[in-house]
Amino acid sequence: MANAHIKTQVFNEKKLPALGWQPCPSVNEWLAGLDAAELRRQFEEQGYVRVNGLVDDGNLGVLRQLYDRFTSGQIDASRNRHDLGSHRGKQSGEAKENIMQIMWPSDFVDALEESPMHQRAAALAQLLFDDESICFDFDFLIQKEPHTDTPVPWHQDESYWPVMPDKRAVSVWMAVDPSTKDNGAMWYQHALELLPHKPAGEGSHVLCCDWDEARGGTCVELTPGDCVFHGGRTLHYSRGNSTDTHRRAFVSNYRPRAMVAFERSLGFDHGKKGVTNVLGSSKSHASS
Repeated sequence: MANAHIKTQVFNEKKLPALGWQPCPSVNEWLAGLDAAELRRQFEEQGYVRVNGLVDDGNLGVLRQLYDRFTSGQIDASRNRHDLGSHRGKQSGEAKENIMQIMWPSDFVDALEESPMHQRAAALAQLLFDDESICFDFDFLIQKEPHTDTPVPWHQDESYWPVMPDKRAVSVWMAVDPSTKDNGAMWYQHALELLPHKPAGEGSHVLCCDWDEARGGTCVELTPGDCVFHGGRTLHYSRGNSTDTHRRAFVSNYRPRAMVAFERSLGFDHGKKGVTNVLGSSKSHASS
């Protein structure tokens, strides 16, 4: 296997060796197969755009093995792991969390942000904004185990971030498993303004806004390796997983390099140093 050289010990406070990626088309070759102008038009009009084949089957296998190491605890990411569905009581006796989220997997694996997935996502993000300064900000894993049946409420990602002079940002939500309406596929609704947000429950760090499916939204089901690029103000949510299947996703985020530097100057790093402090400030990140 491509990453068979990875040791089987528990890794704590140090990075896993770089993964061995399967051969695949270069970033430029992959971009050449896309209609960038049409994707940009859809992104601007809808607030999101679906992109098929961000990751090929071979490298999807590498990512799945990596995902299993995180979820099993073989890679000790406990400082960055929390329950994004903690605003509801425990829904399944089998699952450790209602919705597992691990912030910054790239901080635990050497050069993960240079993976084919990250490189392609960053390159297309630059094309969507027509700006070569768009760069990687952060990433996370999110999993809904079978029958956890916990929705992530409607929200806009910008509500979790500091106020920035340049608000351009895009999150790339890539399906690791088939993503269906019943296991928690994402719903999207275009929005130009940032709506008021409030905690989803008493003392909860999860934010929500006044929106529901009846008012508008499109469910985008995905096959593994496909993804959606959505803007920071795009309304989105997902239903709970009421099926026998897992719903795992790998999410990465991109914004202007100057704004990444601006965030860090404020001490805001999307939970890179651990989620304990940011959870209390309602500034962790949710993306269904």
